Amino acid sequence: MRWMLLLAGVALAALAAPLRADPETLALQPQRLAEGVYHVAGRHAVWGPANHGHVANSGFVVGERCIAVIDGGGSPTAGRALLEAVRRTSALPVCYVISTHAHPDHVLGNAAFVDAATQFVGHHRLAAALAARGPFYLNVLRRDFDLADRLDAVVMPTVAVETTRELDLGGRTLELRAWPTAHTDNDLTVLDRRSGTLWLGDLVFIGHLPVLDGRLRGWRAVLDTLRAWQPVRAVPGHGPVIVDWPAGMVPTATYLKQLETEVRGALREGLTLAEAVERLGAAPASRLAGWQLGDDFHRRNLTAAYAELEWSE
Repeated sequence: MRWMLLLAGVALAALAAPLRADPETLALQPQRLAEGVYHVAGRHAVWGPANHGHVANSGFVVGERCIAVIDGGGSPTAGRALLEAVRRTSALPVCYVISTHAHPDHVLGNAAFVDAATQFVGHHRLAAALAARGPFYLNVLRRDFDLADRLDAVVMPTVAVETTRELDLGGRTLELRAWPTAHTDNDLTVLDRRSGTLWLGDLVFIGHLPVLDGRLRGWRAVLDTLRAWQPVRAVPGHGPVIVDWPAGMVPTATYLKQLETEVRGALREGLTLAEAVERLGAAPASRLAGWQLGDDFHRRNLTAAYAELEWSE
């Protein structure tokens, strides 16, 4: 438990920008991926007030009866901008807001969608994760963000996915799957069967360095399962839409394999946590070639991997 609390604190410190900045004007432009399927691109930046927390990908799927939003954004302002983008596309009600996991850049915008007709859907462990971390998220919003981004409470899920679940939007069905602990302990994927679009959350990263907040070996196992799937396209939590599967997941899988190999090597040498992070964290830039935000997250990943693997060598 001590390790979990430590890592959660380090994760939030890494995600949150240290200083208040004048926020950018936020206008979101959905990209149409297929009939009724829209992607809203995030950006490769640290979650914080300068970007209204809008760093992760979001999107929505329009059925004949209603709309499902996938990941409501990283702040109330981001959520409102996403809702405006939805409304420019369709006047149908938003019946579901689906969270792929509990990180703030994916869930804090859900507040913009609170309505009597809207259900909030997530992994069966999402509620516990938000209950534990929500107070820290709210403190960061109060401390660093504008008044418009302050919340009294994090929106909690009203529908829990134990294993798999189907959501009917009218004329199209979304298939949700709750995964064992991987990127987090509450990862959820969303497949739109009609278009073959798979929403991955942060199980796959493109460009943005992967961030470990769950179980390294579990994440690698989940990717091995996903490798055999055959989506038409896949939307990662960060980075451009993947149209070549499974090739698009290879960089994430390769980074995680390298992370495990290097940390296991440090453990076999008998290095302490501090020694391992110092040595491996000072790796040449070529080791993180192709990844952005390595300075923000690689050392944290080393810490998480060491904590998981230290008794396995």
